[in-house]
Amino acid sequence: MIEKTALNSGWTLSCNDTARPGLPAAIPAAVPGCVHLDLLANRLIPDPYIDVNEITNDWIGKTDWTYRCSFEAMPDDARVQELVFEGLDTVAVLSLNGDEIGRTFNMHRTYRFDVSGLLKSGANELTVIFRSAYAYGAEMEKHYGYRPNNYPGPGNLVRKMACNFGWDWGPTLVTAGLWKPVRLESWDRARLDETRVSATLAGGDGLVKVHARLARYGDKTALRLVAAIGGVTTTVAIGPGEDEVAFELVLPSPQLWWPHHLGAQPLYPMALRLIDDASEDVLDGFERELGFRSLRLDTSADEHGSAFTFVINDVPLFICGANWIPDDCFPPRVTPERYAARIEEAKAANIHMLRVWGGGIFEADEFYEACDRAGMLVWQDFLFACAAYPEEEPLRSEVEAEVRDNVVRLMPHASLVLWNGNNENIWGFDEWGWRPIIKAGESWGLGYYLDLLPKLSAELDPDRPYYPGSPYSGSMEIEPNADAHGCKHIWDVWNDVGYEVYRNYIPRFCSEFGWQAPAAWATIEESVHDAPLTPQSNGVFHHQKATGGNDKLIGGLSGHLPEPKTMDDWHFATQLNQARAIRFGVEHMRSHRNICKGAVVWQFNDCWPVTSWAALDSAGRRKPLWYALKAAYDPRLLTIQPRAGGLAAVAVNERTLFWRAKISGKRLTLDGTVLAEFEFWRLLCDRFEAKEFPLPEDIVTPGLPNNEVIVVEMLDRRAFHYFVEDIELALPAPRLTVDVVGIDGGYEVKVTAQNFLKELCLMADRLDPNAVVDTMLVTLLPEESHVFAVKTAKAISVNDIVIGTVLRSANDLTAGR
Repeated sequence: MIEKTALNSGWTLSCNDTARPGLPAAIPAAVPGCVHLDLLANRLIPDPYIDVNEITNDWIGKTDWTYRCSFEAMPDDARVQELVFEGLDTVAVLSLNGDEIGRTFNMHRTYRFDVSGLLKSGANELTVIFRSAYAYGAEMEKHYGYRPNNYPGPGNLVRKMACNFGWDWGPTLVTAGLWKPVRLESWDRARLDETRVSATLAGGDGLVKVHARLARYGDKTALRLVAAIGGVTTTVAIGPGEDEVAFELVLPSPQLWWPHHLGAQPLYPMALRLIDDASEDVLDGFERELGFRSLRLDTSADEHGSAFTFVINDVPLFICGANWIPDDCFPPRVTPERYAARIEEAKAANIHMLRVWGGGIFEADEFYEACDRAGMLVWQDFLFACAAYPEEEPLRSEVEAEVRDNVVRLMPHASLVLWNGNNENIWGFDEWGWRPIIKAGESWGLGYYLDLLPKLSAELDPDRPYYPGSPYSGSMEIEPNADAHGCKHIWDVWNDVGYEVYRNYIPRFCSEFGWQAPAAWATIEESVHDAPLTPQSNGVFHHQKATGGNDKLIGGLSGHLPEPKTMDDWHFATQLNQARAIRFGVEHMRSHRNICKGAVVWQFNDCWPVTSWAALDSAGRRKPLWYALKAAYDPRLLTIQPRAGGLAAVAVNERTLFWRAKISGKRLTLDGTVLAEFEFWRLLCDRFEAKEFPLPEDIVTPGLPNNEVIVVEMLDRRAFHYFVEDIELALPAPRLTVDVVGIDGGYEVKVTAQNFLKELCLMADRLDPNAVVDTMLVTLLPEESHVFAVKTAKAISVNDIVIGTVLRSANDLTAGR
């Protein structure tokens, strides 16, 4: 069996700029890790996430660094000895005992170096010198020529996490280091060099495809590869002259793997063993958990244009999704437990797809394993985002190597349902003014998206769909961001116009759209120490990376909510507006389920404390948007939408059973007086259907638009419609009573409305930074009650539930106007 020795301890870090003041000659270094984390751990830099400290750390990414470690080894002429680096960030020269063993230029791939002839008995010194990505990028710009890039830095010229160089939600923290584990491997005779495993369905049976390529050493011997899954075992002979083998296993009638809203996620452990026929020695092995499901992406032409529909186990889905960015600017800090917690938060918000965005990384194995277990579909971008990319050498070979590495690594995962070529680059070339900048004959990435990537995907992972880009309309003959074809991004909403414009679009699939808001209050207080805190104070403003972002936050309130006068009101009003905007957009798209087959909101998570489009901030705290997504992505949604001639209640059903229930509604004044009502005995909404119910004329016709509301109910689902926006709505000052009762793990906070309360929120983090509340955005009619469940270890009482701080509603933003 392969002997593996971890080399993750005993490292030191040195700054190659010897003139840098205040730095020791060497400091202890963590592997996996990066320079920033080592400097932080040794208290040599301020935390770049706090206040405006980010800018004091710019020098780190512009400096060269050296990692060193010493390890014990024993030369052995009968074995191959290889140093394996799972991740090197990014431009590095590696030496062993003073001899150079290799150079690296790619953060996104694994490197393996044969050091059999360089090891010596006893201590061996391993040195890794990391060059500044900026310096290397400047050289590459001279080599390739300029290519347009929407963001600073050479992220399109070096294979490194692009958002390291700064994004409109992320800081500029240009990392270097051994960001994944390092080990010494020792083996003889043979090992598995590349193992491709996929699982799909063949009729009612599970089909496992295995393609294994071997590395051999010494006299080639007869081998066999034994594969086992679910009680089925297959043995394949590998002759002395063979280095490659492909075969299939059939597992009779496996349980199907489903996205979490539709079914279970059975996973079957699979094991491969490479065995020497003569000695019966096990030389190498491979283990994964496989799930069985069928998969296709339907892009066929239809009466609306051309589809973009994920079909799992022959079921056409409406995708309720969110975009995923790196969960930390320093990925080594993201533990398996953190991955699992974030994915469970997405699942709890009724999200069933995460799109791993192309300006970040291919995530660690533990991310995809957690998605497999959770029934969370994964759309995986290849790593190209918002820029033009050269297709010449050496970049082209690096791209091919990283794609091979990561497709082979990730293809066993049932959760992974799409390889996507790029983020916004075809759109950028077509509409962002790149054409005049890119000289005739110069490459800009199209050859990757339409040629190299689809060829590699088809060769390595033919059972999983590939699509050239997001957005993309399926053809270079059609504008890339068309409504009627492929997948669309909607960014005029937020950047230029109000969220009401979402209703102008009925895309076939919307893979990006979003609205900003600040992080949770506790997160702001932990990361910014301005006195006083204001939207424009230095720290708060620095943690807003979008161009004109704060102005857009205020502009987005226009026509909906009054401009806030205090920091507390600014914080709540902008968070509330974010939640409303996205719920508005999602409900609109879901109501057109017959045309639109997916909404993937930008974005789910954050990488540092920032005002952003995220639903979950960098501390893992839920913003009101999280609760809006939970409601809007509910598998059974009831919404009120404009339709020709009036309004309709629309029931949307993503459950496996039909939804049949009484539907009733009323138009009433805000004080609870009923002006008109209706009841229909049975509305039937079949599974995977959006069913419209036109509302009666006397319901949709107001007498006093600023003092009336429509409420429609179907079983335990409720939908509201207002005839005017809040700036005109006669919302009263909130009057309510509060009761607090202790329960196991926290408290129940019962709020009883004495008058109409719109979108009531209990801001749990203002009671306790670690507190979590189960619901938000609850609208109550007069005399109705709602119980908030608050998880907290802190003692709280009625006096702590302060109206206007802890307990917020739209009423206290507008009352008295």
